[in-house]
Amino acid sequence: MVLVKYLVPKYLRFDKNQPFISLCAILAFLGISIGLMVLIIAMAIMNGFDKEFERKLFTMNYPITIYGHFKAGITDSELKDLKENFKDMKFSPYISSQAIARSGNGLEGSMVFGVNMDDEKEINSVVKDGIKDKNLTKFGSLVGKGLKDEFLLDIGDKITLIFTKIDPGGFSLMPKMKRFEVRSDFSSGLIAYDKSYIYVDINDLAKVLSYEDGKFDGIHVYSKDPFKDKERLNEYLPGTMKAIGWWEQNGNFFSALELEKRALFIVLMLIILVASLNIISSLLMTVMNRRQEIALLLSLGTSKKEIKKVFFYIGMVIGAGGIAFGLSLGLFGTWLLGSFDIVNLPADVYGSSKLPMELSFTDLIMIVVGAFVIVTLSSYYPAKKATQIDVLQTLRNE
Repeated sequence: MVLVKYLVPKYLRFDKNQPFISLCAILAFLGISIGLMVLIIAMAIMNGFDKEFERKLFTMNYPITIYGHFKAGITDSELKDLKENFKDMKFSPYISSQAIARSGNGLEGSMVFGVNMDDEKEINSVVKDGIKDKNLTKFGSLVGKGLKDEFLLDIGDKITLIFTKIDPGGFSLMPKMKRFEVRSDFSSGLIAYDKSYIYVDINDLAKVLSYEDGKFDGIHVYSKDPFKDKERLNEYLPGTMKAIGWWEQNGNFFSALELEKRALFIVLMLIILVASLNIISSLLMTVMNRRQEIALLLSLGTSKKEIKKVFFYIGMVIGAGGIAFGLSLGLFGTWLLGSFDIVNLPADVYGSSKLPMELSFTDLIMIVVGAFVIVTLSSYYPAKKATQIDVLQTLRNE
């Protein structure tokens, strides 16, 4: 072991006679460091976007939504029963309808929700921030900022909603139309919701759509543990109602993000794999350059195991040093990009103007373990080749 400790630092020193060998070792060190840094920052960005979209969708889609199998299929008595039996959750009944929003010559497809504002503000922070102390009764509306900007609306302007419900009118069928006053606006951070969602008072929308008193299309539910509470609700609800979690409503979207994240991990891990080839070439050149010394050591009684350890440790010093340096650079880069507005994003596209950085501990462990596996395998092959030198042939010729 004394011999190993002596030879490892000796062979790691810069060799003036063979500078290319040392240069390969330096490139291997830098390649692994940069590859690991890029991988950590890229995974932090991907995970940050995942969490950012999840938070936005969580707010606008609600943790759990209870649907009736039929339009207006939920009654006020069933709502009261749920509130009494599930006091750890918050419930907000709603009526919904597709509509066409019209202002002047502009038309835009919309989703109109009739809600009880007192209940809705308890479970939807976007609605709470948008409505503030305004009142939507008597045909007032809370519109998304995207829709408001597109129609150039001001507070107090009127917006006409053309509903899919059709009423007879003489010898023809006329769509149901109603003008609502714009009393406030909200911004969810996602343009898809800001341009299409409109909130009105539940009683006003019930009158427009001719709903009976105490009848709802569904119930928005706030839960601290939606995965578990969804199962509890489905066990309790009658066959005419069903609870669905927000993750089920956006399953394809998050599956695509997860697949993209895995593909990015594999592609960027190839950077470390390519960099590790420099470790192999550097060690093989060192072996070839030191083969006379290796043959002499073997002839003097040094075991092949010790020779293998020398070159294996050299490779691990280069690789592990690169991993440690790359880990430091990656964590620093993640903190730097997450703390300062170095990169500005269009908020209407990404939901946030600040680059979201959120490094998962699991991702970090996978990155470091994956890099160590690659470095270990890259160090093992040249170390094994060092023990296969023909001692007699090498000493005779050199």
